[in-house]
Amino acid sequence: MASWARRIQREMKEMQEDPPAGCTAGPINPENIHKWKAIIFGPPETPYEGGSFELEINFPNDYPFRPPHCKFTTKIYHPNINGEGGICVDILKQNSWSPALTIAKVLLSISSLMADPNPDDPLMPEIAHVYKANRQQFYKIAREWTRTYA
Repeated sequence: MASWARRIQREMKEMQEDPPAGCTAGPINPENIHKWKAIIFGPPETPYEGGSFELEINFPNDYPFRPPHCKFTTKIYHPNINGEGGICVDILKQNSWSPALTIAKVLLSISSLMADPNPDDPLMPEIAHVYKANRQQFYKIAREWTRTYA
């Protein structure tokens, strides 16, 4: 078995035995361990609380030396997540990725980003503007989207 496959198998076992708080993840099809589905439950005391947000995770053939590709498949109103589900979080960028990171750490980072957006490095500048200029309006829209889509 290739080293990337052993690594993904180990992470799959870790996710089953000790998943990070508020997250689940695993292969969509046991025949293809490259493609996973994850769920992040909306962090408490955020406008995403009560929602279940699905993500698609694709592992490259040279994982863990390159980061997995993660994207939301559930619509979310967030300055660092675009309409196609792309996520702007440092650890998923090639120059910030480390083979020491695991999918559990990635999911915790994304959950943390949901709880604490970074409007100064937005993928969605107009949402970042609402977040900075009118936080109550941001929370209202994010809660509506959570009720509607998550």
